[in-house]
Amino acid sequence: MKGNTGLKRILCAAGYSLKGLRAAWTYEAAFRQELLLALVLIPLACLLEVSPCERLLLIGVVLLVLIVELLNSAIEAVVDRVGAEFHELSGRAKDLGSAAVLLALLLTALVWGVILWPLLPA
Repeated sequence: MKGNTGLKRILCAAGYSLKGLRAAWTYEAAFRQELLLALVLIPLACLLEVSPCERLLLIGVVLLVLIVELLNSAIEAVVDRVGAEFHELSGRAKDLGSAAVLLALLLTALVWGVILWPLLPA
């Protein structure tokens, strides 16, 4: 992509992004699960009678989970590329990425819970 400018650079970058999404779908079971959950939750967020700001939060936290999962998968791929032998720092990097996904999932549950709680019948 070096040397490309303007529209060609943007098109190349978009192609690499799509390639990354395909790789995540193909090789990462957690990404597939989270994407399927997003395909349920995002339309649901659009159907709920909530304010536009609440709708944005509902959708935003779901997308955040996907973003964090992609970053975690990238970390894991690089660590695995470096070597299969155990190294404390490699394990720590993978654990930290996993912790980031867990926090994103907990944030999603919290936001959805806080917004949906008042909508539940009394």
